[in-house]
Amino acid sequence: MEFNPNNRIVQLCMQGMHEEETGNPNMAVKLFLQAWHEATDDLEKFLAAWYVALHQPDEAEQLAWYETALKLAMNLNNDAVKAALPSLHEKMAHCYEVLGDRDHEKKHRKLAHAVVIQPSDNGPFYHGTRADLKIGDELTAGRLSNYHSELIMNHIYFTALTGGAGLAAALSKGDGRERVYIVRPTGLFEDDPNVTNKKFPGNPTRSYRTQQPLSIIGEITEWQRQTPEQLQLWRERLASNKGEIIN
Repeated sequence: MEFNPNNRIVQLCMQGMHEEETGNPNMAVKLFLQAWHEATDDLEKFLAAWYVALHQPDEAEQLAWYETALKLAMNLNNDAVKAALPSLHEKMAHCYEVLGDRDHEKKHRKLAHAVVIQPSDNGPFYHGTRADLKIGDELTAGRLSNYHSELIMNHIYFTALTGGAGLAAALSKGDGRERVYIVRPTGLFEDDPNVTNKKFPGNPTRSYRTQQPLSIIGEITEWQRQTPEQLQLWRERLASNKGEIIN
């Protein structure tokens, strides 16, 4: 399963997050549990278990759900899930600390710092923009942000999901048509910290960034586009987002 906002389990989790944000924690818990019961594969179960754990009334029950999430994560050879492991171990360490189990607390804190996540995603990778470019051109860092006009970006961003690149193209500045280029990183890259372990655990959108150029090796013209209503919701979210970009 690739991350898809139209996936039933993802939608239930998003609904749960919305209920929580609007002051309805009991309904949020019901939706997360519903997601758990309806999940049909390990990735869906992992997502649901993460949210169910967050809303347990005490650390012992939280820990049981985090252990379930960890087992599911270890079953998955998935970069998106691997990115959640440091945070997951930290949460488990906190539970053990509250429960007075110092040995297991130290073990999981050590694991949280020992897990170094270097993405092994092989792509293909995409970058969405309105710029008119050609094969052989390079995309480089040092440009103004699409979302904070005063911010010069230290990295160039890309994704392994065509829909994500298409959304970036639709939201980008300029009057040109939406373009999604196939790109090849020329150096090391990392999980985008602006989305990793934020709303969703790990990096399910397979979003990355690099300080090295991206080489354009092709272009696609077909991807799952957002409706005008969905794009308006994204623009409103971006306009109301006061969080600082990790640059």
